Amino acid sequence: MAINSDTDIYLALEQLGKNSNLFLLDQSIPPHKIIEWDSANSDSQPTDNELNAAYTAWKAAEEYKINRANEYPSIEDQLDNIYHNGIDAWKATIKVTKDKYPKPS
Repeated sequence: MAINSDTDIYLALEQLGKNSNLFLLDQSIPPHKIIEWDSANSDSQPTDNELNAAYTAWKAAEEYKINRANEYPSIEDQLDNIYHNGIDAWKATIKVTKDKYPKPS
């Protein structure tokens, strides 16, 4: 299997906890591939499948944050809501977005 064209190898390695290892990537048009994995690395080189799965997991873990941030009211509007309607009304407003984009388990 090959590395997917959208897989960010650096983020995938971070997700796998292998981002402190030394490696070289080719300089081709994406998808890139690891062309050298330093023999002094304590971790084994991940497979293409492991890199793809790790990047997919990273995206899923981050996507809800991006979606929430784009949908939350501005901080100014949130503070105004608290001032005029109280904390419980603010919590209800925020809960709608949190429920729409739940945090992955």
